[in-house]
Amino acid sequence: MPDQVSSISRKSKNFMGVKDYCKSDNSQAVIMGLPFDCGTDPIRIGARHGPKSIRTQSQILDPYIFGFSDINPLEKLNLTDFGDLDLTAGKFDDAFEKIETALDYLLINKVIPVTFGGDGMVSLPQMRAMAKHYKDLVVLHFDAHSDAYPIREERYNTATTFTCAAHEKLIDTRNSYHIGCRGPASQPALAEFARQLGYRVISMDQLFDEGPVQVINTIKTNLADRPVYLCWDMDFFDASCVPGVCEPTWGGPSAREGLSILKNLSGLNIVGIDINTVCPPHDQTNMSAHLAANVALLALHLIARD
Repeated sequence: MPDQVSSISRKSKNFMGVKDYCKSDNSQAVIMGLPFDCGTDPIRIGARHGPKSIRTQSQILDPYIFGFSDINPLEKLNLTDFGDLDLTAGKFDDAFEKIETALDYLLINKVIPVTFGGDGMVSLPQMRAMAKHYKDLVVLHFDAHSDAYPIREERYNTATTFTCAAHEKLIDTRNSYHIGCRGPASQPALAEFARQLGYRVISMDQLFDEGPVQVINTIKTNLADRPVYLCWDMDFFDASCVPGVCEPTWGGPSAREGLSILKNLSGLNIVGIDINTVCPPHDQTNMSAHLAANVALLALHLIARD
């Protein structure tokens, strides 16, 4: 890899024991850790440790998924691991530049990036990089929160990720979805604000009232062959499944329901995967990271099957 990219990464134990990334290996998908959080929350700090924890928990996974896929995605995709970028919590400009540079490098080499955050702010520089390569990019954002809040005093925080993306015209908001929004909110009328930005908002109540299969099938029909950036915030799951996330939120799907929803995304043209907000200091069992590793494996199966 070029010097400017190698100089912004650091080594860690690889996901499921795969090899280090090397351009000559012609990998179709690459794991990359983004150990960054804004560092502004007075209590729930620690998402910067998410990538390491997810990789550690991945060591006990097997590559096949019973009853769903007999493909080994590690082999079919020649999956490799880029390591973690060398990021410092709270240093937005430096982190954003490094993330965008690294993603751009992978995309130039026709690789699908599979990234581990970090908090939800890491999604913005990733979208900046992907927008250069996919002019009609859309987002599927599974999250208890829209992360498309009005910008008040500070432009960059975990609540404004998709507000910034809309303002910068990085994605086609009118065909992008926030799915699973629910729970206590810091401001009123947040769903309406996200819709004013152009997004389609599907609350958790709507998702289960209409039925996840029907909702996902409608989304797949609408998106057809569009390039999809899949952003999966782990607090999409109910707090009982993922106590170790930045903002655990009750009323979400169980692990079984959430993974089933992910399986139903098969057939989409997924060009990037972002799994974020695992916060290991708040989960001594590491089950939140273990579930995130399963989400990553299942997402890799979606790419390999399609």
